[in-house]
Amino acid sequence: MKKILVVGGSGQLGNCIRKIAPDFELDYEFIFTDSQTLNVTDEDQVNSFFYDNKPDFCINASAFTAVDLAEKEEEKAFAVNAYGVAHLAQACKEYHTIFIHVSTDYVFDGETNLCYSEDDFTSPIGVYGASKLKGEELALEANLKTIILRTSWLYSEFNKNFVKTMLHLFSQKDELGIVADQFGQPTNANDLAEAIMNIIEAPQKNYGIFHFSNYPETTWFEFAGKIAELSKSEIKLNPLTTEQYPTPAKRPKRSTMCLDKIEQVYKIEPKYWENSLEECLNILAQ
Repeated sequence: MKKILVVGGSGQLGNCIRKIAPDFELDYEFIFTDSQTLNVTDEDQVNSFFYDNKPDFCINASAFTAVDLAEKEEEKAFAVNAYGVAHLAQACKEYHTIFIHVSTDYVFDGETNLCYSEDDFTSPIGVYGASKLKGEELALEANLKTIILRTSWLYSEFNKNFVKTMLHLFSQKDELGIVADQFGQPTNANDLAEAIMNIIEAPQKNYGIFHFSNYPETTWFEFAGKIAELSKSEIKLNPLTTEQYPTPAKRPKRSTMCLDKIEQVYKIEPKYWENSLEECLNILAQ
């Protein structure tokens, strides 16, 4: 039986993988860790963990994801998102483990009206994006058997995320301002979990960078509007410009990613974000 190590098992994606793990238990043994049981910034601990467990696959769902806080805690963001990734990639190489690493659309600056392909020039505009890009580079440098999945606007029924924040605010307020000039693709973490398992089960592995999200593109304002509509909230939503809602970290204006490559290579067809959102809201309503 092959072993799958899920690093960051207590996060959104980790919990979504944990949810579907029983469907694969005849073929795979899953090992879930969090920052307490496996600190990726500690190279010796990573090496020791791999020596003891020798996984066949390592899914890195761990990250420093606080985009604004990263501007203040740059060293910590790079320790987790860059050098911690390098530790995992190097250990994967030593133990012949296939490395699946989750990255972000924030590696792009968002200054385009087109969707970004995997080969497009990267130019992050904040510490978070820069740290994630460095992690990509170090992973590919350390281990040729690396699959990087860039995703965007991740949400689920687990942990904190935009969807759950909106539902909470809808219950507290009569109206709300939402940024309407930033474009991207919401992604249900359950769909990403399924995509990762499809890749693991694929008989032929293609390594390198892939984009995965739901589609098509939308704005935060339209996303919030659909959450309100599907949850039958009567809140009044007001569109804001980025300038009207300043944040410590700049966000890409349009970080829409092309999804053709993962569909062609791994036959993974992305879902419409509205359908995946409805599935998530149905779960949260239970």
